[in-house]
Amino acid sequence: MKLLHVDSSITGANSVSRELSQFVVDQLRQQNDQVQVEHIDLALNPPPHFSADSLGMRLGLDPATLTERQRAENAITEQYLNQFLASDVIVIGAPFYNFTIPSQLKAWMDRLAQAGRTFRYTSNGPEGLAGDKTVYLVLSRGGIYSESEQGQAMEHQESYLRVMFGFMGVTDLRIVYAEGLGKAPELRDQIVENAKASVSTLLEKSTA
Repeated sequence: MKLLHVDSSITGANSVSRELSQFVVDQLRQQNDQVQVEHIDLALNPPPHFSADSLGMRLGLDPATLTERQRAENAITEQYLNQFLASDVIVIGAPFYNFTIPSQLKAWMDRLAQAGRTFRYTSNGPEGLAGDKTVYLVLSRGGIYSESEQGQAMEHQESYLRVMFGFMGVTDLRIVYAEGLGKAPELRDQIVENAKASVSTLLEKSTA
């Protein structure tokens, strides 16, 4: 089994999403000692944000006519896309910044959404092509957004990732929450432990 571990938090060792995403990876390793893990850190090595040069191959341009910059952009896209496509399981640590995900993570997602690779258009509408993957979303939040309509309307972290992976055909989407970290910092350890307990429950269900 190939596992892609993606971190995006900018807070390093203080990051809850990093701690929990590593916990998920460790638990999956315990379940299967043949797991091959590849880790990418989007905060330390951020993908360039999407630009006109990134669209060269997507526009159907003749590869021979691409500029040097367009070729470089395409190579970056291919690197991330091939990592994703080759993986059976993807574990993503996604903190909550200004009501959504880090821009570095958004830039990575932009590289993955490619017609003919992760989705295709058909006479019945778009069809996802990455439905063979399991994706763990490890979501950390300073506030609590899951317990009210107002909170759910304000968050564009989980909702965005659900839409994107759903569009790419992923139906096995498993979510780990760590909420209220900013409202009750004295409860941080308990919030993290509760999140870890939910991971164990998700893993138990997957082996049932």
